Amino acid sequence: MTSLLAAVIIFTLPERSFRLRTLVNLGAAVIKLVLVGVMIWGIVQGRAYEVAFTMVPGVRFVLRADALSMLFAGLSALLWLLTTIYAVGYLEGSPNRSRFFGFFSLSVASTMGIALAGNLFTFFLFYEMLTLSTYPLVVHRGTPKALRAGRSYIIYTLCGGAVLLLAIAWLHGLVGDLSFRPGGYFAEVEDALRGPLSLIFVLLVAGLGVKAALVPLHGWLPQAMVAPAPVSALLHAVAVVKAGAFGIVRVVLEIYGLDAASDLGLLAGLAGVAAFTIIYGSARALYQVDLKRLLAFSTVSQVSYIILGLCLFGPVGVAGGLVHLVHQGIMKITLFFCAGNYAETLGVHRIDELDGAGERMPATSVAFTLGAFGMIGVPPLAGFTTKWIMGTGALAVGMDWVVVVLVVSSLLNAAYFLPILHRIWFGERQAAWPQERRWGRLETSAWLLWPALITAVLLILAGLLANLPVSPLSWVELIVAREVAL
Repeated sequence: MTSLLAAVIIFTLPERSFRLRTLVNLGAAVIKLVLVGVMIWGIVQGRAYEVAFTMVPGVRFVLRADALSMLFAGLSALLWLLTTIYAVGYLEGSPNRSRFFGFFSLSVASTMGIALAGNLFTFFLFYEMLTLSTYPLVVHRGTPKALRAGRSYIIYTLCGGAVLLLAIAWLHGLVGDLSFRPGGYFAEVEDALRGPLSLIFVLLVAGLGVKAALVPLHGWLPQAMVAPAPVSALLHAVAVVKAGAFGIVRVVLEIYGLDAASDLGLLAGLAGVAAFTIIYGSARALYQVDLKRLLAFSTVSQVSYIILGLCLFGPVGVAGGLVHLVHQGIMKITLFFCAGNYAETLGVHRIDELDGAGERMPATSVAFTLGAFGMIGVPPLAGFTTKWIMGTGALAVGMDWVVVVLVVSSLLNAAYFLPILHRIWFGERQAAWPQERRWGRLETSAWLLWPALITAVLLILAGLLANLPVSPLSWVELIVAREVAL
């Protein structure tokens, strides 16, 4: 509600109202983060939060806070605040800022609706609202390249939404109520329903897999990198790809249930798709020359860790997949913040232009290095925690091949990130770069620098302090204990 109200106010503000627009943006983000924190504390204490009403006979609108929903909502609220700070600095002096921040706030409102949706119908409404509110952000610059990317994005996502709606309607006809509930609806699957339920599952995953960038449904994501850096951060770490992955989590855990999905043979197929996507995305990243496109293919790979974790059919594997939803978001937003800093400060977009960037922008480069090491899986960073837990979970259930996938993916991550880090720290500084520092002692605007440094610290803490009660991993263990029937 805070994001929606902020969007309404921002749309009415004139372009010159920089201070008021910034106040509304940051105020709404802070209030949302506080409210989410209060709800998380309430859930720990056993409280329930729900709003529901009947839209049409047989179809209910339900918003509900539970441990799983607050995992996504908490991530979104925290990263929205940091992305808002970053976006204020990034778009300083650019045109159409009220339009940008209005749709930016609508996108976050949609994301929070997805997180808090209590059934598939409510989820679908916010899922499509997210598509429509992020499209203007993708095409914000209005260039021919941006418009082509926006056309690709809207075609992919609307087609995915149509497939998702078909699957939801079909499943509703078979089951009726589609509220999310631990363990799902199919403790025992009747023989007559095995075929239809299997096909519906494929349709659900296909519809959600567009935003989750599962291969071969990922084509829109690299093209969308023409958008401004705050939008890229929103697409990759906060909203769009996470919405698709989170939807698959809901379907597997709370519509079908792990037992039924495994009994129908669906998890094996989904694991194969996720594993292929992990390797394919990393392999494609190897051949990119544009930094943001490389990060886009890295996202294609990394988001499928979440889905692969669900398919390990054990509490440890599921925990590894769920915690990666948070860890990947923190690591990837750090990398996109840094990529945006290089672009805005030095005019750098290509990897071969990064030579010596560590000398000119040391703080940004340290943050980028930490994000890259996290993606590779260097201990004790957040990415290592994910891969260790998933590997342990795979071995526990006899799926040794998953460990091979994790190792190969890590080697590929190293193969495309380490050369970049070598350029940044050991390359010869570019003579064409601005020599003076326009921001006093800082290497770039404080609005751009501090969000990157904060998320870099968070990715260290998420791994280093993973066993503490306040860590993402501890919250995921609570989800597994309370809401996942295993």
